[in-house]
Amino acid sequence: MQQNAPQDALEKLSRFRGDFYHCLSGREDALFELADALLCTDGPVKTLVDLALAPEHRRGHGALYGALNKGSLDADRLRRTLAGTPLPRAADGRLVLAVDVSPWLRPDAATCSDRSFCHTYGRGDAKHQMIPGWPYSIMAALGAGRTSWTALLDAVRLEPGADLAAVTTRQLREVVERLIAAGQWRHGDPEILVVLDSGYDAPRIAHLLGKLPVQILGRLRSDRVMRRPAPSREQFHLAHPAGGRPPKHGGEFVFGDPATWGAEQAVTTTDTRLYGTATARAWDRLHPRLTRRSAWTDHDRPLPLIEGTVIRLTVEKLPSQGVNRPVWLWWSGTDATEADVDRCWHSFLRRFDVEHTFRMLKQTLGWTRPRLRSSQAADRWTWLVIAAHTQLRLARPLAVDLRRPWERRTEPNKLTPARVRRGFRNLHAKVPSPARAPQPPRPGPGRPPGSKNRHRASRHDVGRVLATGEAHARPTHHKKGTKPRRTG
Repeated sequence: MQQNAPQDALEKLSRFRGDFYHCLSGREDALFELADALLCTDGPVKTLVDLALAPEHRRGHGALYGALNKGSLDADRLRRTLAGTPLPRAADGRLVLAVDVSPWLRPDAATCSDRSFCHTYGRGDAKHQMIPGWPYSIMAALGAGRTSWTALLDAVRLEPGADLAAVTTRQLREVVERLIAAGQWRHGDPEILVVLDSGYDAPRIAHLLGKLPVQILGRLRSDRVMRRPAPSREQFHLAHPAGGRPPKHGGEFVFGDPATWGAEQAVTTTDTRLYGTATARAWDRLHPRLTRRSAWTDHDRPLPLIEGTVIRLTVEKLPSQGVNRPVWLWWSGTDATEADVDRCWHSFLRRFDVEHTFRMLKQTLGWTRPRLRSSQAADRWTWLVIAAHTQLRLARPLAVDLRRPWERRTEPNKLTPARVRRGFRNLHAKVPSPARAPQPPRPGPGRPPGSKNRHRASRHDVGRVLATGEAHARPTHHKKGTKPRRTG
């Protein structure tokens, strides 16, 4: 079985390369060789034109830019191909998906269309900044342990003024349907767990995805207020003999007021190597009090009660941080056991593996390096980078560690994506390339010497709305001298 493992991995890699080539419908040879050059180039990608100098790219630099600007790619077919690849799973065998927004910043690109204000973190006093760019909602499958590997499944560019929750819900629904169609989830398997950060409305997304076999786990702000279930009719009449209208919501659960917490549903304590003792406390059947504003303005039915489990995670120590703040999580499941609580907070920690993937895409593969003018060309380049990262993941069992003299030795099955890419050129000779040989070039006449460009590119203003659809304004809780808000 172990002897056939390398051969099976080589067949899976070759099959994916063939499927990826068939997803390219215009200038497919130039696009495919561009992805190969991205994989085989030594060191981080600094500029896009440098990839034309790689031996794997047999065409000139004009064909490189022409393929990105004029080529075509069937993104839906590539999404189905990614869903059919081997995916990492959690310890209990379930699929764990993470979705997050990563910006491609273009602050000085006045000729680029479809730019939005992207939320970024700076340094010093300007920690929260809004910079023009292209925000991408990226979804990936997570593994069980600490690793820098994730399986990228989808990427959607957020249009100016888009509703982040609506786009994420549609993206999640389509990804889950593709996973079911590919046989990654079957009836009787554990439900798919979706992990979100604090920028998402987890209860609303859980309500919109209620008919799918998914569970939502999201982080909540520390100033939230939840409500308990309403008392039964018998309990209400005992407390109010005079009668009256029964309440729809129960008592408040204020995150910042321990006096309102009450007894826990489950409590777990785990000794970790990095964080020391981690304590998770869970309270069952808590829901937010919804109002007919913001996302629920157009809801023509009675507002729902979205019940879930609130988990408070505290650790003994945090690396390189002086303030040890608790983490509040909301899980769409109810009647949580100790095993459920442990699985939830461990899965939330695995969400940070996506940050390693973003750093790999940007710093090594050069995802945000090209200065492309068209947003459609940016989408094609994004899918090429995702396809290249997938090939690195499939080539992981085949890679040999080509370490530098100052680097530590690493076992072959524990190589990072950058170390696998370092030896991909050796694997490139073992896998077939469906790209056809280039034809002899015929240079065009070009612009006559001394002539001026009479066709100036159009200038586009950045929309004064965020990707969430709200007007661009500095949040109140980010201003100095203001108290944290109290949200329900």
